[in-house]
Amino acid sequence: MPHRNCCHEQYLLHLAHDNVDFRLPVQTVNFQFTQTFVLILTSRSAFELWGHGTTTDELRMSLLEYPAENMAPYLQQNSTYKINVYTFNKTLVFKDSIEKIDALDFLPFKGTVNLKAPEHIFCLLEDYGSDPYEIPEEPFHMYFGRWIADGQRELIRSYSVKKRHFIGNTSMDAGLSFIMANHAKVKADDLVYDPFVGTGSLLVACSRFGAYVCGTDIDYNTIHGVGKASRKNQKWRGPDENIRANLRQYGTESLYVDVMVSDASKTVWRKTAQFDAIVTDPPYGIRESTRRTGSHKDIIKPPEDFSGESHIPVSMAYHLSDIFADLLNFAAHHLVLGGRLIYWLPIYRPEYCEEMVPLHPCLTLISNCEQTLSSHTSRRLITMEKTKEPEESDGLAHLADPRFTPYHGHNSFREKYFCGLTKKNGKDSKATPGNKD
Repeated sequence: MPHRNCCHEQYLLHLAHDNVDFRLPVQTVNFQFTQTFVLILTSRSAFELWGHGTTTDELRMSLLEYPAENMAPYLQQNSTYKINVYTFNKTLVFKDSIEKIDALDFLPFKGTVNLKAPEHIFCLLEDYGSDPYEIPEEPFHMYFGRWIADGQRELIRSYSVKKRHFIGNTSMDAGLSFIMANHAKVKADDLVYDPFVGTGSLLVACSRFGAYVCGTDIDYNTIHGVGKASRKNQKWRGPDENIRANLRQYGTESLYVDVMVSDASKTVWRKTAQFDAIVTDPPYGIRESTRRTGSHKDIIKPPEDFSGESHIPVSMAYHLSDIFADLLNFAAHHLVLGGRLIYWLPIYRPEYCEEMVPLHPCLTLISNCEQTLSSHTSRRLITMEKTKEPEESDGLAHLADPRFTPYHGHNSFREKYFCGLTKKNGKDSKATPGNKD
């Protein structure tokens, strides 16, 4: 049993059993923890931990060791309370829950039970492991404590892409968008930038935490919200389908700086630190194209009378290795010291190794979390922090560590993605993607 430090309280975080790989890097927002944590793989709340153990006797002894003066304010005779029982990987019948609550009668509760509106809520949490096919009779571990607060999981529902005014084929899921904002440690009055902004899902999430947001994208139609709609039964986008309208929908329009059409490979920004965070989801070439302005042909001089008003630049392939090299270099020059870069790195799982993650001399890798997409592909949420300003010598960093050189293996991700789908479907010929979203 863990030793209890009498100088510090212990807290239990009751976590949701999804996006498990993203938990440890997540930073608490607007809730400063300086105490010891105990983490279990369950739901959505925070508790002041009073006791825990692997058996009922251990739990009892642990609770009896908890300082009585810490319990007293919540057990007064004129107070009301209730006790909930939460289980992970097992469902209890009502009778069993009541028996477990009755077994806590050694605690000095003096108040009155109130199931509808209690002043204090206490919880018994039981962990039955993670294997749904091997559920033990007795829990592996038990915890008891006072409920402090629920998390903000309602944000995932209220910010659901399905309810959003302006969406696209690749709009980021609300839950993952908030995770990215959390990894970036976004806070009020930060300036956050997305160089592949799309329909602005990441700007919406970052503005929720009070940050000013801006972005760029090479796709004119997406930036301006024109063209074909992404929703069923709607052929064309409406007149007010745009990123600003999304922020207006959630009451954060005042934090909208602007978005503009721009090529991520040709930065339009001054070479000074400007952004507190860069949060982005670069295109992988699967549901969206990877393009940049330019041509392999010789540059042709425009006509003498060309005004530039209706010019549509020629585009060419923008390889993933170049996308990530440009992104890291941009972050090194445009993040403030301590600012964070958060982005998704698509990988072919059979060939993945940590050496494939791009590095930069000015950026320190903070975390690398996997989201599985299929049996052969996944994407990894990369979190980096700027720890020094750029220097001329950074150009020679690849001599000391080859990972400072762009990894060209990323460029075949699209081919391997569809090759994997072909093998899965038992076909000999290459799979052909459907609509290019």
